[in-house]
Amino acid sequence: MNPTAPLAPGSVIGIIGGGQLGRMTALAAARLGYRCHILTPEPNSPAGQVAERTVVTPYDDGGALESFARAVDVVTFEFENIPVECVRHLARFKPTRPNADVLAVAQDRIEEKTFINELDIATAPWRTIRSVQALDVAARDIGLPAVLKTAQLGYDGKGQVKIAPGDDLAAAWKAMGAEWGILEGFIDLEREISVIVARGLDGAMAAYPAVENVHTRHILDTTTAPARIAPALAERARQYAEAITAALGVVGLLAVEMFVARDGRLLVNEIAPRPHNSGHWTLDACPVSQFEQLVRAITGLPLGTVERHSDAIMTNLIGRDVESWPKLAAEPGACLHLYGKGEAREGRKMGHVTRLFPKGSLAQSGAAKLNP
Repeated sequence: MNPTAPLAPGSVIGIIGGGQLGRMTALAAARLGYRCHILTPEPNSPAGQVAERTVVTPYDDGGALESFARAVDVVTFEFENIPVECVRHLARFKPTRPNADVLAVAQDRIEEKTFINELDIATAPWRTIRSVQALDVAARDIGLPAVLKTAQLGYDGKGQVKIAPGDDLAAAWKAMGAEWGILEGFIDLEREISVIVARGLDGAMAAYPAVENVHTRHILDTTTAPARIAPALAERARQYAEAITAALGVVGLLAVEMFVARDGRLLVNEIAPRPHNSGHWTLDACPVSQFEQLVRAITGLPLGTVERHSDAIMTNLIGRDVESWPKLAAEPGACLHLYGKGEAREGRKMGHVTRLFPKGSLAQSGAAKLNP
């Protein structure tokens, strides 16, 4: 069998993780004639609701992983907080795309920032922290305010502690709740942006335009496509994202989050080797969404266009926001996506809505400031 030959329609994609990103990937795969199997510890998962088969098991069940791998043709994952050894074990039986080495870099902030800096791409100033004493030294070196972050398993603000001048460093270390982490200096931000890059088996890459992200309580609130930044800055963001994607050897997707500082610097914040919340707008504003691009990349199909036919504002529905679904469903032009989750807990992503605008209109009118 030619390892670079495209998988034929009817082949099976194994997705590790049962969340909404897996759900939307499975729906995109079905559009191209592929079937999906989901492996997740969560019963009645959003992805499992739309897949051909779901295996409900812990991620460290070696026997279940082997059986799962033997029943599929290629494996991917929909979030990065899974054990690297899970992906390495799966790779003994079937191709995993992206591979475990990519996952290992992405899920460890120390590895991630070291890798990015070695490409001569700037990040916020940071130091590795493994003790209160190291935190004290780093705080004097970098300066305060700063943010103490766990090295692993932090997302949506979890495992992060802001430290201001005069704060108790021992209390901050305890509140961070991990044995090691990083201290990251504050940046005088103008805005946050991200770029999502697809990379195929043949090394071809396609990058969606840079988008602008607004967070509320550490969770993405809105994404505006395209970002309201100068073309030269958007091009530099694309170059950074593609350089990181190529250096990692990603086959699949890589989302690269960046800071635009008020002094004009462009700094990479973090990476995610999977579909990304800031790419949900592509479902409705592009002929080929980020989810279809992932399917194309891991199955060996040619990558699709990253052109958009519309500008867009995507708004997350967090917790009880989802209760507005009848109003959103009745709103002309609103593109509503619900994730099939039962309980609307605080901070839980329940769905999103995308509103489309004529291409080029957001930057011209300032409508990107809207937060419907």
